[in-house]
Amino acid sequence: MIIDIENITWRSGQHTLMKNVSWQVKPGENWALLGLNGSGKTTLLNIVNGYIWPSEGSVSVLGHRFGEVDLRELRKSIGWVSNSFQERLYGSDRTQNIVVSGKHATVGLYDKTSDEDFDRARELMETMNCGHLWDREYRTCSQGEKQKLLIARALMANPRILILDEPCNGLDLFSREKLLDSIRELTLQPEAPTLIYVTHHTEEILPAFSHVMLMRRGEAVCSGRTEDVLTADTLSDLFESPVEVDRHGDRVYVRVAE
Repeated sequence: MIIDIENITWRSGQHTLMKNVSWQVKPGENWALLGLNGSGKTTLLNIVNGYIWPSEGSVSVLGHRFGEVDLRELRKSIGWVSNSFQERLYGSDRTQNIVVSGKHATVGLYDKTSDEDFDRARELMETMNCGHLWDREYRTCSQGEKQKLLIARALMANPRILILDEPCNGLDLFSREKLLDSIRELTLQPEAPTLIYVTHHTEEILPAFSHVMLMRRGEAVCSGRTEDVLTADTLSDLFESPVEVDRHGDRVYVRVAE
């Protein structure tokens, strides 16, 4: 198993913030986590990374059971791209330096680099369709371009799991579609990592994401193959309100039922 979580519950003080969640991710699967804000998606990912320890249940990632593995070493195999990380980067840094710094998980370049590192950075930027940004100042890039650079940066460490935490948040329609197209191309790479895509918009879930887990108030409402989960019935149950589903080009669009 890439991820094997069994019946985890997490309490903070008197509050139960996650309850009886089980989740198995097998090799070859890419997953989307779908839920409204506050549903527990980020909490679950913090548990996967070992930043939060569950009150009950067991967690294994990449075959390593928590409690029996050095989490600092394990995290080197997990890339996590989030909007909040953008604020920590130096706006004056050149784009290729931003990408190369992902090899050592540093903010800024402090470790010794090689020509091979920059060749790899160029290759990853081309994969993410942002090669034209080479040698630009990071602060001059658009939000969508910055997200592509952050994904390339995460890939520098050759992670086995790549978490994309609401990567389209704040993007306009056209920037969103360009980023999603780059993510689709990434999934086609022969050595692509297992992708975990976090969102609260069904239309962002590409056909490349074979499985979906629906989350609400810290519980897993439903999980399984994407075509079985993204239906009007399951989504109405998730949102606790009747919705209708339209499918266009293997993507699902949701609207409030009339």
